[in-house]
Amino acid sequence: MENLLNNLKMEVHDNLYLKEPFSSELGSSIVQEGAMLIRDLGMEHFTFKKLAVHIGVTEAAVYRYFENKHMLLLYLTAWYWAWMEVNYVYATANLESSKSRLSIAMKLLVNGPVFIKNAHIDPQDLRSIVVNESLKGYLTKTVDTEHENGIFAQVYSFGERISELIAEINPSYPYPKTLAYTVMESSLLHAFNSKHLPNMTEQSLDSENRLVFFEDLIVKAISNE
Repeated sequence: MENLLNNLKMEVHDNLYLKEPFSSELGSSIVQEGAMLIRDLGMEHFTFKKLAVHIGVTEAAVYRYFENKHMLLLYLTAWYWAWMEVNYVYATANLESSKSRLSIAMKLLVNGPVFIKNAHIDPQDLRSIVVNESLKGYLTKTVDTEHENGIFAQVYSFGERISELIAEINPSYPYPKTLAYTVMESSLLHAFNSKHLPNMTEQSLDSENRLVFFEDLIVKAISNE
């Protein structure tokens, strides 16, 4: 199974790019090397000029694939959530219990993907980018237009799976979608805070304890008692 996933390319919304990146060696390099530079430099210091120099092409060549660095970030974020959904589907394929499937979803959110190798983009790089940079892609003036254009289809798809699980466990719980996306966003913020803003959380809240925290949070919220 891992060999199959290693070569799997995620399908993301085609409004995220001008030319399908993995249709060429250059496009693949733009995504792969761009991800590493964003991981190392952060969005504030990352530019297409630096990427072009890094891979030895003109800046104009990079712009043939992505409108700007903002869209590259959204592309990488979309790829991550699509990869998370694939991980979830494979990890829960033989689980009938909705509670067991929800537990797998929580582990993915807190710890990142189970399958950590992919020939196209390094999932561990993506995890780092999503934790440290992804909110910068959402909190913009263009978010409404991007929403209408389907840019966030992958994050919506994964979130729907979690909200459906919540509704399955407790059909009378009135806010399954709100809870699902709150946990998705908060799991990233907690991972960021534990590393960069430790005074915002207990020092003992490592990944194992964050999992306990989120499982406790969601179980109590949807409890029938």
